[in-house]
Amino acid sequence: MPTTPLAIEAEGLRKRYGDEQALDGFDLAVPQGTVCGLLGPNGAGKTTAVKSLTTLVRFDAGRARVAGFDVARDAVEVRRRIGLVGQEAAVDEILSGRQNLVMFGQLLHLDPLTARRRADELLERFGLEDTGRKPVEQYSGGMRRRLDLAVSLILAPPVLFLDEPTTGLDPRGRSEVWDAVRTLVADGTTVLLTTQYLEEADQLADQICIVDHGRVVARGTPDELKSALGGDVVETVVRRPTLDEVFLHFTGHAA
Repeated sequence: MPTTPLAIEAEGLRKRYGDEQALDGFDLAVPQGTVCGLLGPNGAGKTTAVKSLTTLVRFDAGRARVAGFDVARDAVEVRRRIGLVGQEAAVDEILSGRQNLVMFGQLLHLDPLTARRRADELLERFGLEDTGRKPVEQYSGGMRRRLDLAVSLILAPPVLFLDEPTTGLDPRGRSEVWDAVRTLVADGTTVLLTTQYLEEADQLADQICIVDHGRVVARGTPDELKSALGGDVVETVVRRPTLDEVFLHFTGHAA
């Protein structure tokens, strides 16, 4: 049977910062049109992996391909095909949502008319059309993160990297971002998501990779990882294991 092409692949990535081994044989394979969640505590290597795959830092060893291009040799081509939403909002709070989108569109070499049209399309897509002319400083946390997502999609990249996109948001804001991510994936975007929220990985990811000390120590669907807590013993239980228990089982660290 034909297999789904990989949008993101990494083999044996290593990255050292002084005495710290941030990546220590990091492997990853993400099929097109899926969501992969990188789950792990602070310092596990999640953000370094994202920075390596998005050409922001050079890894010391290993190989990686994103959207069909070698990350080390074809960095410019990789950048043309990815979007990145970091942990901090990248938008200007004084400008309106629409002005931000138009500005970023022109920075990405869209002509003024195309930039304005794209801004209006994205405001509608992310449910911000009614607030698009308000200053971003008046936006809620969830609205700002949705605007961040919109900015990352101005050029409609096929691969999107989200580095802890809902950190600090209230439950409503997190739900808004989750809905936006689901819409993107339904349209064919491949998403690599880093998170410390076990519920977030459970809600969004087709595949979860548990990262610890710079390498993937377990991978599978949420249900597969939960079932891995059991062995060959048949038990009757009244609840399923939580992802918190799964994470502790594989890493020995509480999330």
